Amino acid sequence: MKPFVIGICGGSGSGKTTLLKKISSHYGPDSVSVFTMDNYYFPIEQQAKDQNGVVNFDLPTALNKSALVNDLKKLLSGQEIQVKEYFFNSPPNKNVMLTIAPKQIIIVEGLFLFHYTEVFEALDFSVFVDVDMETQLDRRIYRDQESRGYDVSDIVYQWKNHVTPCYQNYIHPFKKEASFIYRNDKNFEKDFLSLIESLSKKPMTIK
Repeated sequence: MKPFVIGICGGSGSGKTTLLKKISSHYGPDSVSVFTMDNYYFPIEQQAKDQNGVVNFDLPTALNKSALVNDLKKLLSGQEIQVKEYFFNSPPNKNVMLTIAPKQIIIVEGLFLFHYTEVFEALDFSVFVDVDMETQLDRRIYRDQESRGYDVSDIVYQWKNHVTPCYQNYIHPFKKEASFIYRNDKNFEKDFLSLIESLSKKPMTIK
């Protein structure tokens, strides 16, 4: 049986991963597989640099699209796949190899979910995680200081020169294409219940 494919997209710091975990928890780990597009970033030495020589990870070319699409097609056809789990600043040989098995629900998450036509066309239902840019920046600063050791000046530089243009060019224009717009603000619990209700009306075997 073909799996039901849910896509989750949104800007950096919008809360994509948090929503993914909530959906996975709702349906249960035995019913859900997660396909994270972040696992397909090219090594840093293959990344494009901006006019100041700073690596720009916020471009569609930052990911190995052909490998990503090929693995997704395999997973959707019922094949098990293996991919190295991506951790920022971690040497490639230190990344853990993940085995992803096909299940009744597959959640695909990533910045370029809508921009990559082959990925978008594979979705049965898509969610755009929406939150104001100020909140996104606050979350980005906290994350990058805590887990990546970045200075605030470097984070703000990336935000202005890489993250914001990425959002404006490759993410926000597709908001209107989403099946559901999830407002990740103070009313997120209400929106989550509405999202689950919308999904319950779809032809899934899991309720």
